[in-house]
Amino acid sequence: MLKKLLSVMEEKGLDGFFISKIHNVRYMSKYTSDDAYLLITCSKNYFITDPRYTEQAQNECEGFEIVNWRAVGKSFSEAAANLINSLNLKSVAFEADNMTFSSYTVFSEKAEADLVPMTNVIENFRAVKTPEEIQNLRMSCQIACRAFERILNDIKPGVTEKEIAAKLSYYMVLEGSDSKPYGDIVISGKRTSLLHGIPSDRKVENKDFVLMDFGCAYKGYLSDMTRTVVVGKASDRQKEVYELEQKMLQDALDVMKAGAKSKDVYEASVKAIKDTEYFQYHYNSIGHGIGMFVHEIPFMGANSQDVLVENNVTTIEPGIYIPDWGGVRIEDQVLITESGYENLITAPKQLIEL
Repeated sequence: MLKKLLSVMEEKGLDGFFISKIHNVRYMSKYTSDDAYLLITCSKNYFITDPRYTEQAQNECEGFEIVNWRAVGKSFSEAAANLINSLNLKSVAFEADNMTFSSYTVFSEKAEADLVPMTNVIENFRAVKTPEEIQNLRMSCQIACRAFERILNDIKPGVTEKEIAAKLSYYMVLEGSDSKPYGDIVISGKRTSLLHGIPSDRKVENKDFVLMDFGCAYKGYLSDMTRTVVVGKASDRQKEVYELEQKMLQDALDVMKAGAKSKDVYEASVKAIKDTEYFQYHYNSIGHGIGMFVHEIPFMGANSQDVLVENNVTTIEPGIYIPDWGGVRIEDQVLITESGYENLITAPKQLIEL
């Protein structure tokens, strides 16, 4: 990936590129912790961190000179500027969507180079997964699916949303995820109409929908899946909404392949509800790329200009959300192929009544 970045730098006339997004730092250097920055130059690469992480960086970041920023500046931005000056760099790009105003003020005042704001350079590299990345994502999805199988035994009347969320995270760790899964959405009853509801102390009741949107990391690569189940027997309307949601998901999957436009995937997803009362209750963003960060390029939705390419890994998650009644979302994670997709989520999609 360094070769790709150096090619961009040559094309843009840059002799340096300062990377501050931690996921981009990991992608370019293999570093797995925090408080880290990279300065890429045409002749040498620098890994900037503080003394807590220098030993780890020396073990993980082959091909980088390790710089203790506290030894060369009062802040990382001042240290980076001082390093740029010591190397006599004339034109340096930086990630414009990740630097605070105060950090940029120091950076721009101290650095003697021309500073060039850029966005999505490394993110565009990351959108197309390598075989190693695909395998890590596949493992992460398998872990989440196994955790889902386990959590079904714990969902019953009287259990709180928080309890379910905690056990779900616990099961993912037991099944092999990195030490801390990212925040899970576990909501029930009427609260399932909240697209990103936070688990509460609400106790699950009979006849409730329980919506679980969750994932974990394996070697830093994330899974993201959603399943909605019913406690007890589903009502006729619950079955109707669930079946429409299944159709929305499958219609979207049926058009997903390399070359497909994201907005066309969205249009396919709403065919089933276009002429129903439920069209007003859908959300027009229905998926996103995923890798080391949960929301990556490409984005799937009505207004997206993204086009799927082979070896994108993306979620697909249309939903129906009816205020003061509830909602249903089913989310899969798929690898885009030349002729279609490989679904990395193996958990069942049929309505589960507990």
